[in-house]
Amino acid sequence: MTTFFSRTSVVIGAALFALLPTVIAKPDAIAASSKVNTNPYIMPEIVAHRGASYSAPENTLPSFELAWKEGADAIEGDFYLTKDGKIICTHDDTTERVTGGTDNRAIAEGTFDDLRQLDVGSWKGEQWKGVRMPSLDEVLATIPAGKKLLIEVKCGPEIVPALKATVEGWSAEQLRIISFNADVITTCRRELPAIKAFWLTGYKEQTEGSGNWQPSFDSVMKQLHQTKASGLDSSAHETIDETLVQRLRAADLEFHVWTVDDPVVAKRFANLGVDSITTNRPAWLREQLSREVAIDTEPAPEQ
Repeated sequence: MTTFFSRTSVVIGAALFALLPTVIAKPDAIAASSKVNTNPYIMPEIVAHRGASYSAPENTLPSFELAWKEGADAIEGDFYLTKDGKIICTHDDTTERVTGGTDNRAIAEGTFDDLRQLDVGSWKGEQWKGVRMPSLDEVLATIPAGKKLLIEVKCGPEIVPALKATVEGWSAEQLRIISFNADVITTCRRELPAIKAFWLTGYKEQTEGSGNWQPSFDSVMKQLHQTKASGLDSSAHETIDETLVQRLRAADLEFHVWTVDDPVVAKRFANLGVDSITTNRPAWLREQLSREVAIDTEPAPEQ
């Protein structure tokens, strides 16, 4: 619920705010009457989508390393099981897009060594020529202390044995598993119980203009319960509001959103209390959110 204060209350509130250094006062707007919204929120974690993929070729070591340089709290990468049972990092189920159309084969039908021969950087720019698809081991090796990797499983639960063997010895606190595939979440929660796993979902309107979006909040909560997911990783959809967030929190579940490159949208979800925001532009989005905070918390001008 939004609360409004007079100028006197704002002064008192500012003194109280000084006692809460980890909480950012995040108002929605400054009204013409000089009243401000003083709802606080904790800055969400910033997750680099396929690395700093706005600037570097997605799902590659240069993209992940740039994300760390830009101060991302976590990186997100996409992973498949190759024909010979190894885990490789790429988004699409074929090689066509990331090779600029020079190769087009199914990831699941390629061996790890064959896929590693492909140039997946030149499509982004000549300076990235010769960049290769990394293995999960190589991506793990980039993670600094205190940072996280979100492992998006793009195939089915057949990847889990190889995944389990690969992450053995890694801190569960630095790893998260995400997938649209409910069976993957169920299997990972059973086989890798120490690692949090979030079910991914987007939303589709059943009939254009109907306002009836699927999945419904009820079906989202049912899926999370059935898979024993640690929380929801949702598209940053307009239908999400306090109703769903309250239901997630009441069930002790986390709430994450993807993929946000608009500071207005990011601000709305931060106000909803999202745990993390995934973005293609980690440094830029953090800067925009911080700038919004600085602007919105300034006292309103005298009338």
